[in-house]
Amino acid sequence: MADKADVTITHFDQGARGEYHAKVEGSDVIGRLTYSQKGDVVTADHTLVPPEIGGRGVAAQLVEALIADARKMGFKIVPQCSYVDVAFRRHPEWADLRA
Repeated sequence: MADKADVTITHFDQGARGEYHAKVEGSDVIGRLTYSQKGDVVTADHTLVPPEIGGRGVAAQLVEALIADARKMGFKIVPQCSYVDVAFRRHPEWADLRA
């Protein structure tokens, strides 16, 4: 698993849609978590981590960034993406953020 210091998460907010990107130090490929937003509900629809940066906890860090923003900004999450849904089941302390 990559140290958090080795992964940089960037949020691209495009209004009704957005993405979180994960850049692993030393690699040109990025991991992505995409979402759509309607009001105060964000639907996490896709998490993609290319094999070149897989197995380092990148997807988990993308979801953690989404969770941190939900806590900070007060939105709820619909975990449409199967990875995000599994992450919610692994973290019962996130239950209050599920839409």
